[in-house]
Amino acid sequence: MFGKPLVLIFTSVLLGAAGQVLMKFGTLQVQTVQGEPFHQLLFKYFTNLPILCGMGMYALSAITWIFALSKVQLSYAYPMAAAGYVIVAAASYFLFGDSLSLMRIAGLAAIVIGVILVAQS
Repeated sequence: MFGKPLVLIFTSVLLGAAGQVLMKFGTLQVQTVQGEPFHQLLFKYFTNLPILCGMGMYALSAITWIFALSKVQLSYAYPMAAAGYVIVAAASYFLFGDSLSLMRIAGLAAIVIGVILVAQS
């Protein structure tokens, strides 16, 4: 009724990763001052469009995840959520200039292998 489980799982993962990227982009736009009151920081963050869009993506991700969980075992779906780490790391490298050390790349490769193994089970 709501799609194939793998499509739902990876749609949820992609939406969550997009939410992370948008929230990071938003934090880079917000100007903060050392010692600024907490309520002013909250106002700045929660009136920033990319942050709000990122939170919306997270909400859509959660809804999609619920539909996915209605179709598969949690022990099958949850390890696949780790693919989000790989997507966010790649996006961070290309969009924000984050570094990817050899150790970090090896860890991300291990995650990819794990996700593939779980998907085959």
